[in-house]
Amino acid sequence: MRVLAVLGLSLVVGNAAHAETLYYGGRAGMEVTVVKKSNIGTTHAKIALKHTKANATAFCRDYVQKVTPKCIADEMKVSLLTEISANCKTGKFVTANGQGYQFLGSNTQYDPTAFNTEYLLVEVGSNEPLDGSSASGYDVALDQFKALCPNRAQ
Repeated sequence: MRVLAVLGLSLVVGNAAHAETLYYGGRAGMEVTVVKKSNIGTTHAKIALKHTKANATAFCRDYVQKVTPKCIADEMKVSLLTEISANCKTGKFVTANGQGYQFLGSNTQYDPTAFNTEYLLVEVGSNEPLDGSSASGYDVALDQFKALCPNRAQ
């Protein structure tokens, strides 16, 4: 019985140490922790997020390359949503930054040797697909969509 209790404790600690994260920005360490997932792959897909002190510390360490109380405090002030959501049928989704996008599917003009994207993502209210550059936020938005609607973009 004692062995089972110790094993159970190590599993809990192991899971906490390896919590799932999602990027909210394109710089190293710009991550939030996944708290809960619900209705993944449906018209009401949701992922609850928390920007933790560990996330902020990772940003300071990996991007700023100096972990200080000020850096951590400044990073904790970043305004992010506590939930991302998607309608996987229509492809419309909202990112951690509060930006609305629509996933339009595979890019029929995709060429891995050219500067274009494998999938088409457009900002809500725009007809122009994101260009795939880090400045456009394509990778971050696509990763969040994939977490919400894994069967749409494989």
